[in-house]
Amino acid sequence: MKKILFTILITGIFSVQAQVKKVLFIGNSYTSVNSLPSLVKNIALSFGDTMLTDQNTPGGQQLVQHVVNATTLSKISSQNWDNVVIQEQSQKPSFSPGQVATDVYPYAEILCDSIRSNYSCSEPVFYMTWGRKNADSGPCANGLMTSCTYEGMQQRLRESYMEMSADNNATTSPVGVAWKNVRDSFPTIELYTGDESHPSIYGSYLAACVFYATLYQKSPIGSTSVPIGIGTADGFYLQTVASYTVLDSMPLWRINANKPIADFNYTVNTSNGNVAFTNSSTNDLTYEWTFGDGNTSTLESPNHTYSGGNNTYNVEFIVYSIDSCFSDTITQIINISATGIQSYKNTNNAIIYPNPAKDFIQIKTNLEYNSVYIIDVTGKTIKQFNSLSKIDITSLSKGIYFIKLIGEEILEVKKFIKE
Repeated sequence: MKKILFTILITGIFSVQAQVKKVLFIGNSYTSVNSLPSLVKNIALSFGDTMLTDQNTPGGQQLVQHVVNATTLSKISSQNWDNVVIQEQSQKPSFSPGQVATDVYPYAEILCDSIRSNYSCSEPVFYMTWGRKNADSGPCANGLMTSCTYEGMQQRLRESYMEMSADNNATTSPVGVAWKNVRDSFPTIELYTGDESHPSIYGSYLAACVFYATLYQKSPIGSTSVPIGIGTADGFYLQTVASYTVLDSMPLWRINANKPIADFNYTVNTSNGNVAFTNSSTNDLTYEWTFGDGNTSTLESPNHTYSGGNNTYNVEFIVYSIDSCFSDTITQIINISATGIQSYKNTNNAIIYPNPAKDFIQIKTNLEYNSVYIIDVTGKTIKQFNSLSKIDITSLSKGIYFIKLIGEEILEVKKFIKE
């Protein structure tokens, strides 16, 4: 018998920003028994998160009925929901692929269309339910199921819900997978009621922990909201199974599949100080760059030349999803200085102008210097002059350079741009 050993390593206390979500549950008794929405809401509350919920979950209701159910449609249109949970009747997704394609998938698509027609940023979440304790004798007798074992029924449920999720660009809440993990690892925890179909309080609490992890992308481990009748150890086991089932496989369940992840690379051209930024984000469409020197861009992969006196800049990059519902931000500190430049003095005791310059640079200072060096961004000396105050730069190529004033020591270094 498979067992799982859990070891907790407490490395610190982490503070995670509280989240507020509006969630509608559409389903039947698998959702309404033990008030699943309230269980999820209470777990969220225990972590400082807020969930506003509503539901339409009549016993035995199927998606084919929900798509024309006045209450369901009214509730969908009543709010701009963050998530709408969709649960099909417990048996139908376990039937043969051909029958599911005819009797389930079209109505899942209609519901998703209704949800997004109301609010384009709503995320449908398919509630993957569980196989019955000893399979399902009725459909087996009628030849509707391809396998008449718990494992076979569970596998078909998994396949159908994941296909619905992929086909509708939606998320899966893998309650059925967590259910199987508990059955395999903690067989003394009874997830079923006496009918071997509906969830016991243990089964509903497991489902609630899975939904919390799915909707908030945070672990339910440590929640103080455990229903009466569930012991501390069993509550911990259910939280832990839910956590690793969801959070260890988020791409598999298409969690955040529609949300962008911001990232970029950059290359500094030391010959002219130009920085080439390369977008490497995912699920992105529009862009906002803030270069840290007062300049911005909305290009996907812009080039930018810094003309200020700093060596480091905070670059902020915001990407927006294809549907513009979600955004993500990343900030990187970039260094545009080259070796040999940063160590020089810059005491602001000299002024050079114009800057940028095309033909001549004028130096204004009270410093007593006897040599002037022009160096490039690699630290290489390009020109050397005596104590001139006006310097001809017509022979220089376009780019970033430095003027170094020297007396008995290096007195000042100033950056300028040759146009």
